[in-house]
Amino acid sequence: MKLTFHGAAQTVTGSQHLLQVNGQNILLDCGLFQGRRAESYERNLNFPFRPSEIDVLVLSHAHMDHSGNIPNLVKQGFQGDIVCTSATQDLCGLMLRDSGRIQEGDANYVSKQGRKRNLPPVEPIYTEEDAAESLRNFVGIGYKRPYKLAPGITLSFYDAGHILGSAMVKLEIEEHTTKKLHTLIFSGDIGRYGRPILGDPTTFSHADVVIMESTYGSRDHEIESPDNDQLRDVVNRTYQRGGKIIVPAFAVGRTQELVYRLHELIQAGEIPRLPIFVDSPLAINATEIYRVHPEAFDAEMANLLLQGHDPFGSNTMHYTRSSAESKNLNNLQQPAVIISASGMMEAGRILHHLAHNIENPRNTILVVGWQAAHTLGRKLVDGLPQVNILGDRRDVRAEVAVLNGFSGHAGRSELLAWAGAFNKPPQHTFLVHGEEESAESLAAALQYERFPNVHVPSLGQSFEL
Repeated sequence: MKLTFHGAAQTVTGSQHLLQVNGQNILLDCGLFQGRRAESYERNLNFPFRPSEIDVLVLSHAHMDHSGNIPNLVKQGFQGDIVCTSATQDLCGLMLRDSGRIQEGDANYVSKQGRKRNLPPVEPIYTEEDAAESLRNFVGIGYKRPYKLAPGITLSFYDAGHILGSAMVKLEIEEHTTKKLHTLIFSGDIGRYGRPILGDPTTFSHADVVIMESTYGSRDHEIESPDNDQLRDVVNRTYQRGGKIIVPAFAVGRTQELVYRLHELIQAGEIPRLPIFVDSPLAINATEIYRVHPEAFDAEMANLLLQGHDPFGSNTMHYTRSSAESKNLNNLQQPAVIISASGMMEAGRILHHLAHNIENPRNTILVVGWQAAHTLGRKLVDGLPQVNILGDRRDVRAEVAVLNGFSGHAGRSELLAWAGAFNKPPQHTFLVHGEEESAESLAAALQYERFPNVHVPSLGQSFEL
């Protein structure tokens, strides 16, 4: 059995891990790498393996850093099944086509700029049509339903509590040559305990090999209880200034949680009944998918819906689909909350909202998610006084508020609690999906807990097990 780490190695983007066993090439995730434009383009366009030689792809969840390069994989020759949960299949039906549109738009923009310097045109990594074609390969299965993935290999998905449909991957493997039995757990992205809407992350009592995320391996989130308190304070102080709250949020997961929490605060009378705009067609469509997958809800959310309450559809919520509706938000004079994608502020409608609002000191840019290195979001979090938005230099005069407690990723203590559920430490633990410092810090903590063979793989590194 051989594992090679082709993405999310000492970084948080581009999840791709190749398992080779029983003559099968099994790819775990196929995500887009996010970072500097030129580097991202090259890494995403060119795979470090032959897509045609991959037998099957197992997908943990629908976020682009885990699923976003699937259309390119299929375009370059992959013909196998893409196995995921049913909710992930439905979300990918939206998100991959949206990504294809973004790829085409980005390529057109760069080509247009390049023509001024007599540069050749840039081709998109994949198109919306490529994305639609890749959806033919998807196979959706439910949680805890054993699935024969390949000879001697059985797959089961378990709730990861991260976003709708997110899964931890359990592979039960009988090696043909040695007849040895192995249990491999790939955590995907581990969610938070006690979060609204979704169930808690699953824990396991046994595994021989674990591939585990480490996004927040070096630090904990802020105390759980102030989440709504901090959101309340940001909304109220911005409202008192007469400003707008601009929230870059991932269309799947973060947007739905924000809408839910804002609904709670309004119902409790803790914030004014100010208008809340969800300005992302993708987020709007994803919210509709949330409604039809109650198997992923926690008890509180399930009971709300059974009682006829809809936290996604109160009369303060406004969902803007058309570009004309989106542009009209630029003319708003009264306080409001505008939630828009993308979460790292690299593309989409959020850039226009930032361009129109970032230089007004009455406004607040509310950051509620992880920001990868070199993204616009990271630059704002790092406190840069000026940033480039849509080709123009903008002064950062708006308040930049960061609420780390809204992360959908487990913090350090939660990661250690998840790993501590094993009755016996795994023989091998691989820490991925975390910047080097976070992964190394978590590795040290696991070694202190007597976990043997804890690895922080580098990009392209292989391990024979």
